[in-house]
Amino acid sequence: MEESPATAPLENPAPVVEMTDISISFPGVKALDAVSFRMFPGEVHSLLGENGAGKSTLIKALTGVYSIDSGVIRLDGRKVTFSGPAQAQAAGISTVYQEVNLLGNLTVAENVMLGREPRRFGGINWRAMRKRSAEILSGLHLNIDPGSLLNSHSLAIQQLVAIARAIDVQAKALILDEPTSSLDTEEVAELFRVIRTLKDSGVAILFVSHFLEQVYEISDRLTVLRNGQLVGEYLTEELLRIDLVQAMIGKELSVLDDLEAQVHSTEKDRAVGAKSRTFVEARRLTRKGAIAPMDLSIDEGEVVGLAGLLGSGRTELARLLGGVDRADSGQVSVHGEPVKLRTPRQAIKHRIAYSSENRRSEGVVDELSVRDNIILALQADRGWLRPIPRKRQDELAASYIEALNIKTPNADALVRNLSGGNQQKVLLARWLAIAPRLLILDEPTRGIDIGAKAEIQKLVYGLAENGMSVLFISAELEEVLRLSNRIVVLRDRKKVADLPNDGLSVDALLTLIAEGAPAPSHTIGAES
Repeated sequence: MEESPATAPLENPAPVVEMTDISISFPGVKALDAVSFRMFPGEVHSLLGENGAGKSTLIKALTGVYSIDSGVIRLDGRKVTFSGPAQAQAAGISTVYQEVNLLGNLTVAENVMLGREPRRFGGINWRAMRKRSAEILSGLHLNIDPGSLLNSHSLAIQQLVAIARAIDVQAKALILDEPTSSLDTEEVAELFRVIRTLKDSGVAILFVSHFLEQVYEISDRLTVLRNGQLVGEYLTEELLRIDLVQAMIGKELSVLDDLEAQVHSTEKDRAVGAKSRTFVEARRLTRKGAIAPMDLSIDEGEVVGLAGLLGSGRTELARLLGGVDRADSGQVSVHGEPVKLRTPRQAIKHRIAYSSENRRSEGVVDELSVRDNIILALQADRGWLRPIPRKRQDELAASYIEALNIKTPNADALVRNLSGGNQQKVLLARWLAIAPRLLILDEPTRGIDIGAKAEIQKLVYGLAENGMSVLFISAELEEVLRLSNRIVVLRDRKKVADLPNDGLSVDALLTLIAEGAPAPSHTIGAES
């Protein structure tokens, strides 16, 4: 599908919220680039895009968390500027976040009316508070006892209480940020019933979710962002799912077509040669709210690509195999022997290294030098009572700086002063220093220039050629196809396909991601 600008204005009443040419920059990053967005009364509008698309930044610009560099925000046709969420809420823009930010040790009524308690004779009028809360809940057709403790209810009910609190301030626009991420099917249905009730009352609702089934069920309109730019605004009923997925992911020209051919050639050699030994195998691996029971195996020297939209379960699966999160059930085996992966240190013990997608908060340590960042995992593996000699630290740092072509003045330079691509190389060096047998790379090339991206992709190929197993996650389907011997497709936290990368096309992957069912084998082929 060709990228398209926002659709022409549709026949609707005037928008409640209208954001025009909004731009926001952070040091070295253009988070939003002249993005326009609007919300109409009595509509559910979904905001879609992969990580780094600008969704959260746009919401924070609307609610006053971030100041905008340029552009205009209008509410009911009037130009507005908010200094923070409280001011935005007072004007009629309320937000309910994924993590319920209410007080579980208080009653439902106390949470609904928190900060706005009715007063009488200098104290709280408890009777009036319970009555007002009951009226609000009844208006949403919710049968919840206002006097019950909030933490005695399920997360779904707590979400609904948060919505009740949000609309009590006479909300004109309600922002629901990933409200269904931890809900089961019945709870989602109840939430959607409440959303439709609010919609019928004329509230404009912004629904943020990574679940396409839910987006298409509840939304009237879609806006797609990619890399901080507006791709388009569409009526939900007029946009095919495969076109939506392509709008979100996009296509990027590559300088590594020859590498893709090498990988495919290697895969053919593997197919005709002796069967590779399986390094890691997961059976029925499960974590509630993260992934459904899932099987996965990775052979020695194999690159397995995980494809799927954000929220499909890619990162959640990677974190389980890397020991960052604990599985609720299932079994992981290394070379056929059952192992426990309850912490990253246990994973490292079995030579499994996980490189997080969040380079800033879970990756490099800004305040440390390049050298200290590189030896960090190796030192943790040895134990802090057995410090690595400084001479060995210098040797390791120099070796990886040269091998990965890390552009830094010296090993003592602070990693925060390096470019994003070089920071990513430092992070890779850290994990390579522990000599892993399985390297889990979650979005290793996001946000870096094409040259650094090419070097990292070549590195991954070289590591696999030398026998290392790699689990590779990327939102860029061309990149997944280029590097992977086998591709596993995830959708809505479930595995929907596990296919050898033998003539797979981007269009075939897009179909699997959008539709959630493997195509017949004869349709999986090169693009015509």
